[in-house]
Amino acid sequence: MQSTDRLTNSRNGAMPCNVVDLFCGVGGLTHGLRSAGLNIVAGIDFDGDCEFAFTHNNDAKFFCLDVASVAASFIQDLYPDKGYRVLSGCAPCQPFSRYGRGALNRRSKWSLLLHFGSLVESILPDLVTIENVPELQAHDVFQDFLDILDGCGYQTTYAVLYGPDYGVPQSRRRLVLISSTHGLPHLPKPTHDPKNYPTVRDAIGLLPLIESGGKDSRDNLHRACTLSDKNLKRIRASIPGGSWRDWPKSLRAKCHKSQSGATYPSVYGRMEWDKPAPTITTQFFGYGNGRFGHPEQDRALSLREGAILQSFPSNYSFHPPNEYFSSQKLGQLIGNAVPVRLGNTIGTAILEHLKVRDS
Repeated sequence: MQSTDRLTNSRNGAMPCNVVDLFCGVGGLTHGLRSAGLNIVAGIDFDGDCEFAFTHNNDAKFFCLDVASVAASFIQDLYPDKGYRVLSGCAPCQPFSRYGRGALNRRSKWSLLLHFGSLVESILPDLVTIENVPELQAHDVFQDFLDILDGCGYQTTYAVLYGPDYGVPQSRRRLVLISSTHGLPHLPKPTHDPKNYPTVRDAIGLLPLIESGGKDSRDNLHRACTLSDKNLKRIRASIPGGSWRDWPKSLRAKCHKSQSGATYPSVYGRMEWDKPAPTITTQFFGYGNGRFGHPEQDRALSLREGAILQSFPSNYSFHPPNEYFSSQKLGQLIGNAVPVRLGNTIGTAILEHLKVRDS
């Protein structure tokens, strides 16, 4: 995923492509855009725990601010005088996600996307890109956002992209939008097909063995939560790709025995070595939170494994070495990130679009 485009563009005197990343988190989208050859100017996020990961891995400024209260003039002043301006972001998706249906009537929660739109109206960057859950398309707020872009003279393309098509080793589907004032942009073309989709084995198969509650002495992020005695028995009775239905009845939880519990076969499951992982959520480190059991070892995913399945480099640092972050916090930071490889393909598509414009 390494790219020499940044150096090539500089040597050829091409216009740099400068990015301000809103809702930047720990830098998943930023790192992908950067690896494609874009120049990351700054990231903005209200969670100060993201600052170390963002700055340490991306050599860019971080501002701990609530995007909803950031003035357009502040962002405008971040961009260098020379170069294309890109405004990117992934507004928190809980109001749109199927995991957050209870919030669908709270339009105030959707205002972040509309505020993003108002920033676009004021700044008028050359390009805008967003990434979010597919369910966003079904809501009026998305059409409102498209209307804002159209009213400002942007040409826009968007679609739901499947992670394995772009080298992400998990079956994640995300809505990606690219909008430009320099003609109609194109979404990235798939780099993989079902014959060579990246698998769990490809991603984490060579990591050191650890036990439930254990960690790798060389990597503090390669640590797994401790399983209870009952959950150890459950995972030992689980098969890759299976579910709690494979267990003896004595190990089944009360909720699984009810009519409603029968509709959740994926919880307490093991992943399969030779398929992409399931979608990595903020709870991926917990065995009972989905199909997050290791394919062979009797434990849930480690934090490092979850990060790698999000396509972060294996040496990506998420917190200062002298500070402790809980698994809950790290799981939130990693699970909420945009997969790095998806960011890379978005960045590549942006550069290809501008290359056509400049030719």
